[in-house]
Amino acid sequence: MTARAPIADIDDIQWLISPEVGELLAQLATSPDGELAQSRRLRATLGPARARLALAQVDLRHRARDKFPLAAQMYFTRIALEQATDHAIAAYKAGRFPNDQPIVDLCCGVGGDLLALAARGPTVGVDSDAAVRLLSQENLRVAGHEGRGESILADVTTRDWREFAAWHIDPDRRAASGRRTTQVDQFQPNAEWMDRLLEEQPAGAIKLAPASQPPTHWQSAAELEWISRGGECRQLVAWFGSLARDSGSRRATQVSISGEATASLSGAPREICSVASHLSGYLHEPDAAVIASQLVGALANQHQLAAIAPGAIYLTSDSPLAGALCASFQIIADVPFRERAVIELVRAQHWSEIEIKQRGVEIHPEKLRRRLPLQGDGRGTLFVTRKGQQVVAILARRVPSSETL
Repeated sequence: MTARAPIADIDDIQWLISPEVGELLAQLATSPDGELAQSRRLRATLGPARARLALAQVDLRHRARDKFPLAAQMYFTRIALEQATDHAIAAYKAGRFPNDQPIVDLCCGVGGDLLALAARGPTVGVDSDAAVRLLSQENLRVAGHEGRGESILADVTTRDWREFAAWHIDPDRRAASGRRTTQVDQFQPNAEWMDRLLEEQPAGAIKLAPASQPPTHWQSAAELEWISRGGECRQLVAWFGSLARDSGSRRATQVSISGEATASLSGAPREICSVASHLSGYLHEPDAAVIASQLVGALANQHQLAAIAPGAIYLTSDSPLAGALCASFQIIADVPFRERAVIELVRAQHWSEIEIKQRGVEIHPEKLRRRLPLQGDGRGTLFVTRKGQQVVAILARRVPSSETL
């Protein structure tokens, strides 16, 4: 990533990625000894700095397990791991690039997107941090992509990238102060430079945080796609040129652990939808990508759903949905929110577990959960939300996907 302080001396990084240290890291990961005992032993043999580096890498690999199947052999820094695209979303994104054409991944970090792009075809990763560049090159080797991918050290703003069929960039979303920002003009590289890149090579993809506000001219020129996995909206991608399916549109996409799109919705932001006079048999919670992309109204209109109140996120209908970007819940009861009434309703359900969802209200779910009589063998969901001026409690049962229509 651009403007990232080196994590360690280059000699230490080269030592870290050596085969001998790779074996040491594998041993540390499975050792029954506690961290304190490991630290004492390593400090005696390696010295304080390299002992810390080795133990930190073991911890980072453990943290990376949910993001990368090969985490136990890969190399990370704390910041680069936090910012890296996970393997499933990276695989989905790579599928939108042309096969077997040369692609450049700018500000590639430790290689979240780089590895997936290299699996597709020839790819060059670029980063201005020498240490991170070494780690990304080693991660390409771990993934078996050395023949199709390479990582080079360069300031992306000083080179011409027109030789590539398309490009991907993950600009540093930290302002000069070091704090994260959603303001595109404070990214590094900034929006002005990325505009020049688009003039040179229109086929590109810009990775953004879901809450980022793309410039107006990007919104009209690009396809904006919010991508979710595991119930969380992970990123926004602005697709330009030949990579965009429909310039000027916005899309919400749900990606599976295997990197396939399980559901996708395109529409206009903030569409007006009908408002229910009363709750029907089912409540629907839109996927996080739908909410982030402001496509709740589009989802409602495409599936004949109604909002439970003007501007509400929650939707209602007479039947559950299948294949839609939302979770369906069968409504058991809805009452004005009063704690005593909720306690009695929950008691009657004989639930042993309850998930509490809130929207538009200030409650403390864990404090409320401790006061609920959870005795039995069932599981349910409690929604606490606004319906107009009234705060309501909705008891419901999550509908498994096998039961949706």
